[in-house]
Amino acid sequence: MIYPAPAKLNLFLHVVGRRADGYHLLQTVFRFLDFGDSLEITTRQDGAIHLLNPLPEVPESRDLCWRAANLLKSHTGCRLGADIALLKRLPMGGGLGGGSSDAATVLLVLNRLWRLDLPRAELSTLGLSLGADVPVFVFGQSAFAEGVGELLTPWTPAPASYVVLIPPVHVATPEIFSNPGLTRNTPSIRIAALLDGFGHNDLEPVATALHPEIASYLVWLNSYGAARMTGSGACVFAGFSSRVEAEKVFAMRPGHMKGFVADGVDRHPLYGFAD
Repeated sequence: MIYPAPAKLNLFLHVVGRRADGYHLLQTVFRFLDFGDSLEITTRQDGAIHLLNPLPEVPESRDLCWRAANLLKSHTGCRLGADIALLKRLPMGGGLGGGSSDAATVLLVLNRLWRLDLPRAELSTLGLSLGADVPVFVFGQSAFAEGVGELLTPWTPAPASYVVLIPPVHVATPEIFSNPGLTRNTPSIRIAALLDGFGHNDLEPVATALHPEIASYLVWLNSYGAARMTGSGACVFAGFSSRVEAEKVFAMRPGHMKGFVADGVDRHPLYGFAD
């Protein structure tokens, strides 16, 4: 079986404070896309967790798919194992949540294949230990997020198709959050104040200063729509009211700009894998 691991966008991302342990407090809206990675996952009887096509230059102990499978196994005492093959479409360090989405898909699928029947809330807690973006993929719905990204409330944005561009840079998230120029005191809002098109990305000024390529992609895309960076970068996006309009803009991009067009979706394709 082939299982999807969809991309996400941060429609806005505000840094509203910082905890005593150094973690930043955020407010954001997560939205899934009908584009992403795919995983082939099958059960093994010998208990081993095997990555069939490891990512280059990523040690097994840091691979989020391997870590997710072993975390679930140790948490439950399950004696089964798994073969995991990843078809990687999303860029690493792109702000599209690829690794987090992959990890969530592993948790959701193995919860079913191993017949563990863990509830969604328990899987989300496990996911948070792997990364702050993992819980929203387990949560499985477009959401207004607070805390470090784990406090989730369903919220449905207006239908949209997105042009997503992928600058040729890898952004290290810790580098962005540790930058002294990062805004950390954007005023908090209540979910009732949300409107489509609301907000901005507090990480964008830091990322564009460190990586001018991101800024140039934003300038081009802003000529056609309200462009923003997603997550800590490097990918940028703009939403359009129809797929036809988005495809038209994408077709006009300069030849060196890579990317894709995708529709926003408000429920994860594996939503039914947890209760």
